Amino acid sequence: MKQCTHTEALPQPEPAPLTETCEECLAAGTHPVQLRLCLECGHVGCCDSSPGRHATGHHEESGHPVMRTLEPGETWRWCFVDNVLV
Repeated sequence: MKQCTHTEALPQPEPAPLTETCEECLAAGTHPVQLRLCLECGHVGCCDSSPGRHATGHHEESGHPVMRTLEPGETWRWCFVDNVLV
């Protein structure tokens, strides 16, 4: 089973969300399906089921490896680099 090699380097405590929603979706006039929080910098982006896929785009532009869900009742994290839930 593949493991994430990036969680140990994440800031503690985790960063607070920089915005309440996906600002890229707002600017484009679209609506996010679900929100994700970058655990490196606090960027809030939409999930891959959203038209813009802005959380993935943030990872691709910044190289920040791990995000977590911002959905109520969910606690999972995803490492883009290692392609695993953490």
